Amino acid sequence: MAPLRVLNIPNLLTLLRMLLVPVFIYLVVEERTWTALVVFAAAGLTDALDGFIARTFGQKTDLGAYMDPIADKMLLVSAFVALAAKDMIPAWLCALVILRDIVIMVGIKWLELAGRVVRIVPSMAGKVTTVLQISTVVYAMMTAGAPDLLYRALVAVTAAFTVYTGFDYVWREVKIQTGR
Repeated sequence: MAPLRVLNIPNLLTLLRMLLVPVFIYLVVEERTWTALVVFAAAGLTDALDGFIARTFGQKTDLGAYMDPIADKMLLVSAFVALAAKDMIPAWLCALVILRDIVIMVGIKWLELAGRVVRIVPSMAGKVTTVLQISTVVYAMMTAGAPDLLYRALVAVTAAFTVYTGFDYVWREVKIQTGR
């Protein structure tokens, strides 16, 4: 990655996404759900823009590559925790999302400590999982977590993809590390 200025537009957008997380949480806690939804959408927009600008204008940096997934996890995990605390998302789904991320992060750290090079390559299923998780958050906020049929189906599919991709990431990395 090019050694560009650290404070380029993509990195500032990523930083903005991180700064919007406590604002989002505050709004959910204060039950200002529609405003929280706008903040969540704005944070999501920064995610789309930072990557686009970095790729299009050659502004990729090591710092951006490090910060972007952290900002993404901060936003999504915070959304699941805040909405679960308000009974808008099932606590078990929140726990599942967090557990998956912890398993992946601990696995990466363990391999790095063992001197292994880890390169997580996002899969299509992983991208679908992210879209489903975001959709679950948005739908829960739009309906105040009312358990209609669409909501229940969305929660079930999101849970299934979350579990599947957790196992998939682990399995793919095991195959890479063992050369199989």
